[in-house]
Amino acid sequence: MTRMGGTWQNWGRSEAVRPRLVERPASVEEVQRSVEAAGRAGMRVKPIGAGHSFSGIAVAPDVLLELEDLSGVVSIDRDRRRVRLLAGTRLHQVPKLLAPFGLAMQNLGDIDRQSISGAISTGTHGTGARFGGIATQVVGATIVTASGELLTVDETQNAELLPAIAPGLGALGVLVDVTLQCVPAFVMHAVERPEPLADVLANLDERVAVADHFEYYWFPHTDVALTKTNTRLPGDAPRHPLPRVGKWIDEELMANGLYRAVCATGKAVPGIVPSFSRLAVHLTGNREFTDASTGVFTQNRAVRFKEMEYALPAENVRPAFEALRALIDERGWKISFPVEVRFAAADDLWMSTAHGRASGYIAVHRYWREDPTEYFQAVEQIMLSFGGRPHWGKMHTLDASILRERYARFDDFLALRDRLDPERRFQNDYLARVLGD
Repeated sequence: MTRMGGTWQNWGRSEAVRPRLVERPASVEEVQRSVEAAGRAGMRVKPIGAGHSFSGIAVAPDVLLELEDLSGVVSIDRDRRRVRLLAGTRLHQVPKLLAPFGLAMQNLGDIDRQSISGAISTGTHGTGARFGGIATQVVGATIVTASGELLTVDETQNAELLPAIAPGLGALGVLVDVTLQCVPAFVMHAVERPEPLADVLANLDERVAVADHFEYYWFPHTDVALTKTNTRLPGDAPRHPLPRVGKWIDEELMANGLYRAVCATGKAVPGIVPSFSRLAVHLTGNREFTDASTGVFTQNRAVRFKEMEYALPAENVRPAFEALRALIDERGWKISFPVEVRFAAADDLWMSTAHGRASGYIAVHRYWREDPTEYFQAVEQIMLSFGGRPHWGKMHTLDASILRERYARFDDFLALRDRLDPERRFQNDYLARVLGD
């Protein structure tokens, strides 16, 4: 289906565009025809997922491809626990698709609204020092190149390209399907509790090393860390999920409903923010339960925000975090959104933020109606001083001249882009900035 474009906005309202055409392909062949037609018309073409990137990576000024109809399971290899999914499949759909086969994704982030192709292309990740981001679960993929041809990448075909296409930033072609290495379905025991921030920081390396999955949130203007420690258990382990009413109170009434009201009020009256933050750490984040992995990894976030996140060498997380705390105190900012700290294993993916190093991630947020510029730019300078790499799908100001220094395979990736998309059919302003023309 093709129609004239209205205005497209991402979820965080940090990007907007009015594309010349919007197409909604329902098959791989229709994607190929769209790319070929764009080429004949001299137009650029970009697929979008769920719009959960805060950067301009998915902005489509000419032809916007909505891949929502390109969804579901293509095939499954039960013996090797591999599942081939169409690119538009949403992460929140995956658990039900995998359940009949007794499988699960090895790790997930804390939001599951994204498409599988969008999460892979931007380097989306969860937490856990022994686990990589979602792209590390990719063992095969098919992309439509700028010529409209299909390029298959797996262990038997073009295997040398696998570390380049995941994450591929949408710069090499249109992902139309991906094959994931899954694991047997498993259960997790979750312990979420407030702890003195000083204690968490003092024992941070040990906490990260011992736990399967560890992260913490810190509300500025408090001395408390809201910690999350998840332990992996066999799929047949007893489950003790959160009571439905209690979960609704924690996640919908408190974390979304009340929090949305406070953020809106805090924009008009910033002075209330510290008091609310101190109250929030006492009213939320104190619970223990056991449930299916996907029920523990993900949560519903309905309060709209803007986000910047940097990946750091794991050993630099604590000093960078402490510099961030000092910055907020020094500037006197009233920050209503918490700072999130997570961890991931090193990988060998060319454009992964964890390429070649065990990594920690520090994410900062602002309510979507607030201007994040001053806060984000000051935090960015701290992250850069500690060896940071920006998350591709989140807000940052870096360009190719700086990013080249931070990725050992940067020029190899550009050479592959020259080969697959010499006319920059998949280019947009964001990619021109971070990769160069």
